[in-house]
Amino acid sequence: MKKREFKPLSVLYACLAYTFLYLPIIVVIVFSFNTSKRNITFEGFTFEWYAEMLENEQLMQSFYNTLIVAFVSTAISVFIGTLCAVGLHRFEFKLKQLISDSLYIPIVIPELVMGIGLLVFFSSINVETSIYTLIISHVTFSMPFVVITVRSRIAGFDKSIEEAARDLGANELSTFMRVTLPMIAPGVVSGGMLALTLSLDDVVVSYFTAGPDSTTLPLKILGMVKKGVSPDVNALSTLMIVGTIAVMVFSQLIQRKMEKKNG
Repeated sequence: MKKREFKPLSVLYACLAYTFLYLPIIVVIVFSFNTSKRNITFEGFTFEWYAEMLENEQLMQSFYNTLIVAFVSTAISVFIGTLCAVGLHRFEFKLKQLISDSLYIPIVIPELVMGIGLLVFFSSINVETSIYTLIISHVTFSMPFVVITVRSRIAGFDKSIEEAARDLGANELSTFMRVTLPMIAPGVVSGGMLALTLSLDDVVVSYFTAGPDSTTLPLKILGMVKKGVSPDVNALSTLMIVGTIAVMVFSQLIQRKMEKKNG
């Protein structure tokens, strides 16, 4: 086996790229332990902001709203998106190509345009903005990502496996639940993780479709930028980073387990 040549410039480029990506995250984590309220220079080490975070009712309420919207919209997106992907793969009908192409519209359209469009739509049907309109909006831009991810997984699916299951007496529902779904599960999990990530950090669409009592954490932080972000926000962000990494590792383990089981 031929050994790869060591290239210092490539190593330097990789280090600069990773520094650019992860340095802001490291700064947030470090400053969550800072004793200074000004968040400009690191003056000392403390855990007090993690206690202050729990006592900040507005901050914690926005965090709860974020979790509710993210998990509910992700669940709906995964359910609808998976069924849509399977239907587009399995059936042939006149508007199939049009529906397939329209799935890319929420992906390529600017978020500002989409946010204004959703606000106009809700206003035209006399629906006040609330956490429900926020969930619907997040499903709107998350679901296409689930469909595309699942379709890429199902593209190489062997239909003969489904036919064999039906020949053995399984009905359509049983075939889908016990054969098709386990085979495409890694794609479903990947689509769900992508939808969850998009929902957690959305600002633009949420700004136009959130009600006064459904402010999410990104919107809360956006409103604090002019006056200065308090250190307890860094503490909450640090916990979210740790939680995100844990969920990501857990999902990777599930995907590997499914892939080994299926193949």
